[in-house]
Amino acid sequence: MTPEIAIVLGLLAVAMVLFVTEWLSVDIVALLLIVALVGTGILTPAEAFGGFGDEVIIVLAAIMVLAGAVVKAGVMDGLGQLAHRVAGQNQRLSILTILGVCAGSSAFLSNTNTTAILMPAAVETARQAKVSPSRVLMPLAYASMLGGACTLIGTSANLASSGLIARLGLEPFSIFEFAGVGGVIALAGLLWVVGPGSYLFPEHRAVETRSAQDTRHFFTTLCLPEGSAAIGKPLHDVDLEALDADLLAIVRGSERLGPHPSRKLREGDELIVRASKDGFLKLWKSKDFALEPDIHFSDRHGEAVAPVTFEAVVTPQSGLVGRTLKQIGFFDRYRSIVLAVYQRDRTVPVRIENLRLRAGDLFLLQASEDDLAALHGDPDLRALSEVDKVALTRRDGITTLLAMVAAVTLGALGLVPLSIAFLSAVLVVVLAGVISMSQAYRFIEWRLLVLIAGMSSFGAAMERSGAADFLADYIVAVGAPLGPTAAMAGFSLITILLTQPMSNAAAALTVIPVAVAAAEGLDLDPRMLAILVTLSASLSFISPLEPACLLVYDAGRYRFRDYIRAGIPLTLLCVVLLLILVPWIWS
Repeated sequence: MTPEIAIVLGLLAVAMVLFVTEWLSVDIVALLLIVALVGTGILTPAEAFGGFGDEVIIVLAAIMVLAGAVVKAGVMDGLGQLAHRVAGQNQRLSILTILGVCAGSSAFLSNTNTTAILMPAAVETARQAKVSPSRVLMPLAYASMLGGACTLIGTSANLASSGLIARLGLEPFSIFEFAGVGGVIALAGLLWVVGPGSYLFPEHRAVETRSAQDTRHFFTTLCLPEGSAAIGKPLHDVDLEALDADLLAIVRGSERLGPHPSRKLREGDELIVRASKDGFLKLWKSKDFALEPDIHFSDRHGEAVAPVTFEAVVTPQSGLVGRTLKQIGFFDRYRSIVLAVYQRDRTVPVRIENLRLRAGDLFLLQASEDDLAALHGDPDLRALSEVDKVALTRRDGITTLLAMVAAVTLGALGLVPLSIAFLSAVLVVVLAGVISMSQAYRFIEWRLLVLIAGMSSFGAAMERSGAADFLADYIVAVGAPLGPTAAMAGFSLITILLTQPMSNAAAALTVIPVAVAAAEGLDLDPRMLAILVTLSASLSFISPLEPACLLVYDAGRYRFRDYIRAGIPLTLLCVVLLLILVPWIWS
């Protein structure tokens, strides 16, 4: 083992630890890898930053913008309603229809976006089918992942892998190259989750209500408006229970007091309460209480924000995680008022502006329609509202869809480079007034782009340093006697295991150089192995760490073991189909 190989493998080990522990955000880890690779002389600055100049980065950014524009135009809401009308009252057909819409949409849009938009429709489908939403929401996330594997633009892992194999001297993937194998696997997966596999999904009674979010309890802070009947009353005479709210603490100046029944409320007191969404709305309408965030920001800016209220979720690997609303300057950043916050397992009372945020936290937000529109597609915060929709014209939806279809068609036929096709589509959408350039920039998930660019350069470093060949020699020595199928299964399972601590794209970019280097010794086609690794990275269902799975994690009241029980059989089914179809198509 040379010093260069030892350095690269050591950096890989450190990166995996950081990915697992989340001590640092993934984009910072990727940038640290670049600095280390240049500092140790393994890559030149031009080679290290080559990933940022890759055409794939432009394509991926453009697709993020187009996907955000499609969501903003309300196209997904229309598809969800159409699925209801088509399916009728047949239980399995209605569930299969909404899952099919999700999978088909995810072939061209972010699976996280697709899952978020279709969650309310999935809950309504479950209600009409008279099953627990927990039997539908996890399959919805799985369907989005299955659909994303069908096209080059369906997942970031597919695009990132295409860019890396081009740097390794192989032909990049075409848009619909995965359509055949991806379509078969998606169909098989959907039939599994609504058929034999449906019995593996939990049926949690807690979510068998009108909405999957009804049982959540949000934290908020109340104040006593002038003339409130509660001022001067002891707490046992203040009937907060009638408003479906629990009083957790009283903030009086710099002092925090317990909710003792005999304690009298004073003017200027602030009440930290926990309430269901229905209770929260009752509090909002009450004449005796006012929401402190609403009063604070309305007074600060001299005008009330238009009453558009919606839910939003903090996304995985969001830049908001670990920070408080006060540190973020949330209102100035998003022009939205956080009226209440739901945080799973939170029992200790805290003012919401001082609450350290976690991935999966839910906000009840109030904003103008324009500011709500700007929030759609934000990489750190995902709007989930079903009630308050942005008023858009049919023309916006048609313009966006036509631009996206044109880009896919031109790119697939090779008439123009893929990057130019999608960049042109973005310009059409912007010039047509569907979105502004500022909104377009907000739709781009910059952290993901940095991660992919950094890990792409790390993949090149593995090949240049000889680390890929070093690992490949070991894999060939172990796998060759077992036969090519066993070696392929090994690469597939290694990739799936790496997707747990790492993102799908990062796992694929780590394994592909090793697989390509090992191909000759295993007497296998290197491009075929790269395709196998790429698809394996998108078909891991055994944990809630994938963003789409995390979105439904709390709504379905799932536990980690629920994903293991339902996800392992589906993952194994997909691996078996990959091992059959990939060599047959690409050998």
